Amino acid sequence: MSTTQYVRPSKDESFMEIAESVSMRSTCLRRRYGAVIVSKDGRIVSTGYNGAPRHRVNCCDLNSCLRDELKIKPGTHYELCRSVHAEANAIINGNPLDIIDGTLYLSGTDAATNKPSKHISPCAMCQRLILNAQIARVVMRDENRNLVEVNPLDWDDDSALLEEHRRNLQAHKDAATADSESATKGSDGDSCSCGKHDGSCGCGCC
Repeated sequence: MSTTQYVRPSKDESFMEIAESVSMRSTCLRRRYGAVIVSKDGRIVSTGYNGAPRHRVNCCDLNSCLRDELKIKPGTHYELCRSVHAEANAIINGNPLDIIDGTLYLSGTDAATNKPSKHISPCAMCQRLILNAQIARVVMRDENRNLVEVNPLDWDDDSALLEEHRRNLQAHKDAATADSESATKGSDGDSCSCGKHDGSCGCGCC
């Protein structure tokens, strides 16, 4: 009888290792994400990583990241990102019927440090895609390399996030309006800085 101590990783651990390997193909300068979708009967359906769409130049080739340059807060304003996210690419690449009730494994690595990303979670847009694809489980790895399982149906509705953006936009509009009104008012509070309103002053403010 063999005395070899045989260590066999779980299915979740094995598929997560594959997702991490896929993430190394990422072309993003900030975060390298890899996704693997596994059918409900345990077959790999598709993989995906974050990178620019086909026929577009990758950020790693441009050596430029607009979100980094503008110091965009993580999780916001993805319209300023060239990449298609790993989860979206995996869903696009898979057979929809095989994806239903399957599991999506998501691995994220910081490109600069090569360490697991902190607070890893699909963005609001990818959460919607995952829900529509009817994926039953999402398994991720935290910064300590522990596996974290999520049921997509347990995600909070993103209406609160949208409302926060609405309030921020309104605050910016109100501030811009106040600045504009302040600039057109003179020292006495009138619309003309010279106090005349007949155009005879020649200052161009009437």
